[in-house]
Amino acid sequence: MTADLSEPAAAAHLDLLFSGAVFCDLVFSGVPALEPGAEVYADAFTLTPGGAANRAVAGSRLGARTALLSELGDDALGARIDAILSAEPDLDLRWLRRIPGYQSPVSVCLTGRHERSFITYVEDAAPLEWPLDAPTVGATHVGLQGELPEWVARLRSHGTTIFAGVGWDSSGEWSKSVLRRLDEVDVFVPNDLEAMRYTQAESAQDAARELGRYVELAVVTRGSRGVVAYQRATDELIEVPSIVVESVDPTGAGDVFVASLMAAERFDWLLAERLRFASLSASLSVRTLGGAASAPRPKDIAYFLTTERPEGDWSAIQDWATTQVSNEENP
Repeated sequence: MTADLSEPAAAAHLDLLFSGAVFCDLVFSGVPALEPGAEVYADAFTLTPGGAANRAVAGSRLGARTALLSELGDDALGARIDAILSAEPDLDLRWLRRIPGYQSPVSVCLTGRHERSFITYVEDAAPLEWPLDAPTVGATHVGLQGELPEWVARLRSHGTTIFAGVGWDSSGEWSKSVLRRLDEVDVFVPNDLEAMRYTQAESAQDAARELGRYVELAVVTRGSRGVVAYQRATDELIEVPSIVVESVDPTGAGDVFVASLMAAERFDWLLAERLRFASLSASLSVRTLGGAASAPRPKDIAYFLTTERPEGDWSAIQDWATTQVSNEENP
């Protein structure tokens, strides 16, 4: 269960910190097209943590020392999500608070053969704060929809790499304020539709280059078409294809991608290798239901590379995964 926050934070270093709302995701798959007044049946169902928990679980499963800064209510859904997250052995929940009277955020995902729909309920919550006496952090992830909290700049000044994402702008405004905030972060990871809307570019490649005017590294995800990234320091545009698998539920695949990319910051790999690692992790996550529940572990990566032998040189990633599995089996 979540830890007692009255205890002082241990003086340690965290590889990854994820903050934001944690949802209780109710995922239904194989849902036929809905008609008013009709009852339909799903082929499968799962209850799983969502939101920031997708990224936190994905990072911790890849061996990164990972913490989650968030809040849950004292309701039944919050208790269930707390229990699921507490079962992740390498996820630090000292900064996951349970708030009396607060309804834990909940999202219903209806996944059909060709489309997905979401129903979400979330209440206003107090701003999240990273304590001054908390551990140092290698990398963290923030959303750019609003002004960044003070503690983000504080972490960055002490060497933390700031990754950022942005949600779909349902207002259709695609405010330039998001682009202006990019000078407060180091890596920006939008999807291709978001990137093209904010930059008014005609392609993901052009959008990545345009975003490079505002941020050191722009990584534009394209779902089944892979990822394109532009690194300003080297003026390098890199394209990495996705790994084709049978998709059951793409919920949270983008979260798994960015968490894996952040986790790979610890390795002495070139950018292209880190992108391939993140793309592979995201692909493996869509084979079963739920974002956090489907985040791959090193043994999943090692098994896939051994049995499926995807095209290209995967030796560095294969060696890493094999070593991780060996370390887990022989601690």
